[in-house]
Amino acid sequence: MGSFEREGALPPVPLILGLLLALALSVGLVWLLAESSITAAAFGGSLLVLSLAAMIYARVKPEVEEVAHALPDWSVTLAAIEKGGDGVVIIDRANRMVCANERFLKWFGQSAIPPELPVDQQSREGLVEAARKAWREGEAEVGLLLSPNEDKRWSARLQRAGRADDYLVWHFSEIVNTRIEDLISENLTGLFGVVLSRAGLEAALVRADGRIESATPGLGERASGNARMNIVHAEFVQMLRTDERNRIFYAHEGMQGSPQTLVNIALDPPGTTSTSNADQASSLMLLIDSTVVLGGGSESAGRNAVPQLEALLSALPLGLALTDRDGRFLFANKAFMRAVDRRDKGLPQYPSDLVVREDKGAFADSVRRFAKGPIASGNMPVRLSSDPEEPISIGFAGVRGLGDAAVLLSMSDSSEEKRLRRQVAQATKMQAVGQLAGGVAHDFNNVLTAIIGYCDLMLLRHSPGDSDYDDIQQIRANSNRAASLTRQLLAFSRQQTLQPVVLQLPDVVSEVSQLLKRLMSDGIEFTVRHDRELGPVRADPQQLEQVIVNLAVNARDAILASGTTNGRLTMATRRVSREDVERMDIEVMPVDDYTALIIQDTGGGIPAHILPKIFEPFFTTKEQGKGTGLGLSTVYGIVKQSNGYIFADNIPASSGRQAGARFTVYLPVYKGDALPAPSGPPLSEEPDADASDWSTGGNLLLVEDEDMVRAVAERALSRAGYQVTTASDGEEGLAQIANGGGFDLVVSDVVMPGMDGPTMAKAIRKVHPDLPILFMSGYAEEQLRRDINIENMYFIAKPFSVQQIGAKVSEVLGQKGK
Repeated sequence: MGSFEREGALPPVPLILGLLLALALSVGLVWLLAESSITAAAFGGSLLVLSLAAMIYARVKPEVEEVAHALPDWSVTLAAIEKGGDGVVIIDRANRMVCANERFLKWFGQSAIPPELPVDQQSREGLVEAARKAWREGEAEVGLLLSPNEDKRWSARLQRAGRADDYLVWHFSEIVNTRIEDLISENLTGLFGVVLSRAGLEAALVRADGRIESATPGLGERASGNARMNIVHAEFVQMLRTDERNRIFYAHEGMQGSPQTLVNIALDPPGTTSTSNADQASSLMLLIDSTVVLGGGSESAGRNAVPQLEALLSALPLGLALTDRDGRFLFANKAFMRAVDRRDKGLPQYPSDLVVREDKGAFADSVRRFAKGPIASGNMPVRLSSDPEEPISIGFAGVRGLGDAAVLLSMSDSSEEKRLRRQVAQATKMQAVGQLAGGVAHDFNNVLTAIIGYCDLMLLRHSPGDSDYDDIQQIRANSNRAASLTRQLLAFSRQQTLQPVVLQLPDVVSEVSQLLKRLMSDGIEFTVRHDRELGPVRADPQQLEQVIVNLAVNARDAILASGTTNGRLTMATRRVSREDVERMDIEVMPVDDYTALIIQDTGGGIPAHILPKIFEPFFTTKEQGKGTGLGLSTVYGIVKQSNGYIFADNIPASSGRQAGARFTVYLPVYKGDALPAPSGPPLSEEPDADASDWSTGGNLLLVEDEDMVRAVAERALSRAGYQVTTASDGEEGLAQIANGGGFDLVVSDVVMPGMDGPTMAKAIRKVHPDLPILFMSGYAEEQLRRDINIENMYFIAKPFSVQQIGAKVSEVLGQKGK
């Protein structure tokens, strides 16, 4: 029988034989009694069927019970998690949702599965890290989660569960935003206010007009003698009286009552730094009974009152701290620690240790003055050592009757305001630097035009065998090198000439991939990945190639500089939808569809103090002679001129991944059917073959304010067989037209003192509407056409050579002759 005890097993052979023998005897007995073979056969068949059914049921029943036992009853779990105010969801190790309560689905939607929730980018990264920690350590927490538009806030707790720890339970709690005044009113009129009144402390929330908004229950009774007296909207000063020594008493008790210590805490709105704004804010008035504080004159009893005050200050979102009479810190609440960026380091011994060296003396003197002088309040601007660039305002209030407590320091947490202010300042600085760089490049282009032109004229008189020929060629080569630097400056200032077309970003990446593989060192792994269904972008392909090469070379140098023997450079394209941009919540980038280019390396990352400066021109961390500092600034200018956005951040090290930097370029998706036709003839680096056959000469008007450029251009055009009349500004050029000069073409600079080139061109067109005009400029052709937009207008970029100016004039006159 031992082998038959397992459920669902077949009966042993002896038992089966015994059952068959019993069946045969039963059938035989029925046949003898009924004397009918049919009845005996029917009886035997029935017994056989019943036996087989019993055996099958005994075998199948355990398996059914085992399967039913293996499936968990999630209905019980769902009924349990529906109770309470949290949003709860349970997922398995395959990140599949097992069950979720109604509150979670209401907050995040039917298809949301942690950590992929509709929150901002920083919150999503925190969810991913918390999920990893919970699977690894059993539990984790996320302190703050923000919705994409920051109208909702949550906190999250994670806990691993299940017999095999194969489930993860997420608890989401909503954080309700409350005004400081509402929070204080709720506490003063509730149980907390009752506890304060019993301890001899009364408090009132007083509006800017001096009227009471809410108060502890005992304040009305002590001030009026009536426990049911409603003092809301009454003037706070009417509740109190003072004697000749400026001691404070309740109005009903008068001088027979115990003196009170008054502490005025101004509830400044976040970010206010002036007393004018503080005067419009509400205040929290604390009245501390001297009998409670002093305990019959005992100084130690005064010290015992400090913890009571600390408990009250800790509940306030305003940054508050207490010091003793010698200026040493006694206490600081969490908001104060957060405002001075000392959450992890702890408080120093003296408040002056929080500020920069230049402000230490004045700050320490103010603390001592408020500690030992009459009861007063005030504030002063200081610079914290943790953020010396941003002055903040710290408030002082003298405190009396609390033993060691002497000065109350107050400070608003304006970290978000500082971040926004830094972003605006950075954008303004980059715009100003761009304008400066563009102006410098324009003036430098005039100088280079003269140098290159004179070199060309000298080369016409020297053959390759002359002793001066090589020196002239060297001057010309260095001038062309300087011209490339000016083009980089113009790229940064978004004033270079672009030739945009509609293209697919992966096609541009493929064009330069082979070049990049040759540029990479042997130990650097280079990989490229592309998303599907990328939208087209409108950009200059050659300039985009320069962006990719500059970013890749910068990443390669970072990997080599980190000292590692190997590294990884990853280049990827991504499709970014409008919904993704909304969740990223990047204030400077409009909500639209984008195609992103991501270049990520393992070079250790960019130091935090360098990150805000990396796109500035001439800023470089490379050694002398190994970089001009224009690579990333050129990238910045090209991306911005293409209506795109570029951001740099650091990727922290994690398991199996090295730390590095990441550059992300966002280009808006082009949604037009075709690229619109240009409003004028395109810029030609090489002259058109048919147009350059013009050989009939011509009468030209050359208008240029720079003497060197005008002289070079005049000599170059005169040698080409043209009759050249010169003018030094727009007024002189108009005078030449008015004097009856029959000109075939006007060659003019754009930026000139007095009347500039575009203004002169519009005046000329009123008299000669068909006269072609060739503009010379170091600024972008696209910007010039947008500002002028007239027909029969041409363009040549500075600096140009003698051959280029002659060929361009021949091209323009050739088109006129067609």
